[in-house]
Amino acid sequence: MNNSARRLVFPKGATVFAEGEPGTTAYVVESGRVSVFKTVKGKRVDIGDITQGGIFGEMALIDDHPRMASAVAEEETACVLIGKERLSEQLEKAPKGVRVIVNALLGNIRAMGAELAEATVILSHEEE
Repeated sequence: MNNSARRLVFPKGATVFAEGEPGTTAYVVESGRVSVFKTVKGKRVDIGDITQGGIFGEMALIDDHPRMASAVAEEETACVLIGKERLSEQLEKAPKGVRVIVNALLGNIRAMGAELAEATVILSHEEE
């Protein structure tokens, strides 16, 4: 994907990004709906839906870790793109203490997301 693009339209069913991929772009939904989910032991675990005005994909831009989840357009979806360079420029302006806190929070969010997805799969097996 060209990181200089400012706007993309994803058709229904299109994968915006996949779990484990490197992240170079965050997305702001102009219209449509995107589902964000993890895959655990072959099962899809929904994290949430992003609709107009929502942002997704930003964590990988901040902490340089791979995508923690996948994102798929549930209907035709237009997104404004935010490139890594643009976000990095803004973060560099923040005091170092703020950057440390943001990175710590992202680490916690990633850990909780993985634990929640794992727990969801375990509980779904217990219900069967």
